[in-house]
Amino acid sequence: MSATLFAQQAELCQGAYFTEAQGKEFLEKHAVKTKLEWETRAAAIRKQIREGMNLQTMPAKPTSKPIIHSKKEMDGYSIENVAFESMPGIYVTGNLYKPLKKQQAYAGILCPHGHGENPHGRFREQTQKRCATLARMGAVVFVLDMVGQGDSKYCEHKMPKALKLQTINAVRALDFLMAQPGVDPERIAVTGESGGGTQTFLLAALDDRVKVTAPVVMVSSYFFGGCVCESGLPIHKKGDYQTNNVEIASLTAPRPMLLVSDGGDWTKNTPEVEFPFIQSIYGLYGKKDLVENVHLPDEKHDYGPSKRNAMYTFMAKQLGLDLKAVTDSQGKIDETPSKLLEQKDLEVFNAAHPRPANAVMGDEAVMKML
Repeated sequence: MSATLFAQQAELCQGAYFTEAQGKEFLEKHAVKTKLEWETRAAAIRKQIREGMNLQTMPAKPTSKPIIHSKKEMDGYSIENVAFESMPGIYVTGNLYKPLKKQQAYAGILCPHGHGENPHGRFREQTQKRCATLARMGAVVFVLDMVGQGDSKYCEHKMPKALKLQTINAVRALDFLMAQPGVDPERIAVTGESGGGTQTFLLAALDDRVKVTAPVVMVSSYFFGGCVCESGLPIHKKGDYQTNNVEIASLTAPRPMLLVSDGGDWTKNTPEVEFPFIQSIYGLYGKKDLVENVHLPDEKHDYGPSKRNAMYTFMAKQLGLDLKAVTDSQGKIDETPSKLLEQKDLEVFNAAHPRPANAVMGDEAVMKML
């Protein structure tokens, strides 16, 4: 191992890098009193995220046209299978959900997903339901595959630079979403759970086109993300410099943010530890009410129905979406019209639509591109 690589490895903060007490103490030590003090700190945090990923500048945006096929008209929404290049030969894959009801303008919502098997990420029930319901509420929604999952099997998910590639893919997915006809650039949101929660707050930290966020079951003072796609590059630590995911999530301030937490994972202390810290940052802008926390002490780590309901309500309020379109006569959110499809119906690449000939394949070739 080279000296540089060894130094980088030593600066990685992975998994439960702090104890719960250390996480709390870190936030207490880094409390700020003024907006200027916070913005100075924020600039240093952003700088290290970019340097840690070696992403000081974005690679040139490919000019190729997106691949869009297999449009399906559902109950109040449509779904299309999509792929586009984030870098030459690197294809971001996913599904585009749109409301069938014509509107003057649409909110755009990017939906990164977390880790999960059987089936992979974007094909899981919780992900399909979330995207379809948001489209029924009037938003144009794009769900993208994690690197190495779903249709993005051109490299392994645990490829060393997965964090950098996933961030590039997320920025390009935002470009794609915002290029959809009628999408309002002032009403752009991101929401994802677990590793998708990490993608949510990292994208908001680096790209101010994101106006509203809902990172679900992820923002923790002591847990830094257990996968290389979240903490496999030195974005949290460099020499004497140290940050954590709560400070990174705070870079979203003062844009509206919902934290969804539960009692069964590393977000169990959110109401007492993480939320007050983030709220204090929002307070420096006089916008304390723009950050909210829904805590579900009896729940576990997922993007289950009650977590989705909290997010739907928040997105409806912040983006002007139609919550009534998805509520029953009792006023309860009803997801039943959001139909679950099979993986084969949602896949981008198949016998009829093969992967493009210029696709970069294999970890080594992808690493070289990065």
